[in-house]
Amino acid sequence: MANPLFDALFAPLAGRAGPLLILPGGGDIGGPAFLQLVGQMARGLQAAGLRPGDRLAVQVAKSPEAFGLYGAALAAGVVLVPLNGAYEPAEVGTFVADAGAGLLLVDDAAAGTLQAALPGTRVLGVGDFCRDAAGLTGGFDPVGRGTDDLAALLYTSGTTGRSKGAMLSHGNLLSNAQALVEAWRFSAEDVLLHALPIFHTHGLFVACNVALLSGAAMIWLPGFRVDEVLRVMPRATTMMGVPTYYTRLLADPGLNRAATTHMRLFISGSAPLLADTHAAFERLTGHAILERYGMTETSMNTSNPYDGARRAGSVGMPLPGIAVRITDPVSGAVLPPGDAGMIEVSGPNVLQGYWNLPDKTAQDLRPDGFFITGDLGRFDQGGYLTIVGRLKDMVISGGLNIYPKELELLLDALPGVVESAVIGVPHPDLGEAVVAVLVVNRKPPPDLAAITGRLQGQVARFKLPKAVVVKADLPRNAMGKVRKEALRAEFGGMFTTRNTG
Repeated sequence: MANPLFDALFAPLAGRAGPLLILPGGGDIGGPAFLQLVGQMARGLQAAGLRPGDRLAVQVAKSPEAFGLYGAALAAGVVLVPLNGAYEPAEVGTFVADAGAGLLLVDDAAAGTLQAALPGTRVLGVGDFCRDAAGLTGGFDPVGRGTDDLAALLYTSGTTGRSKGAMLSHGNLLSNAQALVEAWRFSAEDVLLHALPIFHTHGLFVACNVALLSGAAMIWLPGFRVDEVLRVMPRATTMMGVPTYYTRLLADPGLNRAATTHMRLFISGSAPLLADTHAAFERLTGHAILERYGMTETSMNTSNPYDGARRAGSVGMPLPGIAVRITDPVSGAVLPPGDAGMIEVSGPNVLQGYWNLPDKTAQDLRPDGFFITGDLGRFDQGGYLTIVGRLKDMVISGGLNIYPKELELLLDALPGVVESAVIGVPHPDLGEAVVAVLVVNRKPPPDLAAITGRLQGQVARFKLPKAVVVKADLPRNAMGKVRKEALRAEFGGMFTTRNTG
């Protein structure tokens, strides 16, 4: 029987001649050997009592075995629920309970702690699981699945309120991999430098799926270290990363044209790439980073072109088969190019819905199939999309809308400013006031009182920050996105707190 994702991604490994995973310590794992591991794990999942449609929660450090669990889950028809390794036991318990996971696989060292913290959950160490699976006899035939059957349940980062489980089907993930292989020209000649985590859509469903579908090999690094990345880069042709990877590479004297001469493509995502980073990287290496736009619920939506201008600050144009429109956040009316509004996405990549949240699903998925992303953006006349912020981050001051991204671009360009985050905090008169949070590299720091003056004449007066503060760094989540809710909590009382002493 057909099993769309397994048939497209993992079954071809049986005839693969070259390596699939190139390991940092030396050696590699070929396609047939990895497929054998996947089959063993799939038998192990069945032996553990999991049946098609059951959920498998995984909180395991990046390794070939962790990657193999993805293929095993597909082969067994089990829905994969990957969890961030930074989650505390209470958080893990919340996700496991919400997903109704029949099994939680964790690193061996954490198994005892998590089993004690989650007495109602079946917890196994991944090492023990793999050893038991290797002892099972017989082959394994992948179970039948359809394109609408769930392949994964990915929980959103939960920066506000309850995290939601995005239900992603075989068809969702396969269609997106096919679009990306075409858009980014991946082939069996490629070697992807893989330093991303694999609990997230970027590292697992973008990077790994593209490599598997195209026949590319992967240099399998456990994490991102500048020295290690530069050491292995001469063996690679492509790299996917978050903006932090590129800023750290730029800070190392080992990054230059010679170090990147074998590379054909650098891709960035998961958080906005500063225009200065884009320009500095191209100036130093000759490579223009390709920025794209995606999210947990949809995988990738748009991309700068492989051939053509890769515009700093833009996330490019819709991928093949995907429609993107800008609408008025209140009325839902479609807006013309140049106007900022809600980004909505339609295509085979869009999630099936939110797990156990039918009301939220109905709220975010329109009857015509468009998904309301919560991101704000605008198209220019050339069809390039620019993200201007999140709806929840938009500041409404004195009844007027202010898009943080517009101010952040101006602030980031000021001398001494490394990066900025613009937030809205409660204000007794205006409702919300604009606060600019800066990371600086000058001692003494820039004159904060003069910052607002530098912006005058560039934006309307109502958009100017009512306060400017400096922090050593900005709080970020695991994928490098600035946690503006943490900044709002930190500075939320600066205009409303009264001295009661």
